[in-house]
Amino acid sequence: MPRRGGGPRIDPRSIPAYGLAQASHHLDISAETLQSWLLGRSYPTAAGVQFFEPLVHPAGLDPLRLSFTNLVEAQVLATVRRLHRVPLDDIRAAVRYVESRVRVPSPLANQDFLAGQHQLFIEAFGGLINVGRGGQRAMPEILRDCLERIERDEEGLARRLYPMRHRGQAPGPRVVVIDPRVSFGRPVLVGTGIPTAVLAERKQAGESIEEIAGDYGCEAPQVTQAIAWEERQAA
Repeated sequence: MPRRGGGPRIDPRSIPAYGLAQASHHLDISAETLQSWLLGRSYPTAAGVQFFEPLVHPAGLDPLRLSFTNLVEAQVLATVRRLHRVPLDDIRAAVRYVESRVRVPSPLANQDFLAGQHQLFIEAFGGLINVGRGGQRAMPEILRDCLERIERDEEGLARRLYPMRHRGQAPGPRVVVIDPRVSFGRPVLVGTGIPTAVLAERKQAGESIEEIAGDYGCEAPQVTQAIAWEERQAA
């Protein structure tokens, strides 16, 4: 849809808004791992040097920048890797299968991937298709840890992300959200436009939780949880 100025409307979800370090902080994924998912990497084997193909296509390459959609893709990827131990080769096969058969852009972000029984699945064609095994139908016990933290619009595209708490832990409460239309896509306290980094800075400056909560009209427990999330990510 054209804008009033005549140019096309830019979807904020596709804007290359996040640097590697920033995305690493928001998602609690090491910068090295995230970079390998975005750019690929070479590694030695007995048969010689092999190349690990990228799993996520970054919104910007020079310099390397991620979009909101890339953040969602990376969080889904991190979840199936950390919590469900799905091999990267299976994930890559799944993405290729979905891209070829379902025809959706950025399938890790825009299709409901389901991880269970150490396999990767997608809801499509009216049933569960085991895309890690060439499309065979299966009915596993479904785990939705990550999918429940992705809010979608009426077209099924990711529009808000509730980032995971931190590595090796349960997802945690939804007190922090990343919305590309709010506060330039920075993590904010749910229900407000207040960046978690701002809350943490005020606490570090010596202000009490009660003072901060009072200034923003928030509940003190919410502020405490949001600051704890920010401080864990920074650590």
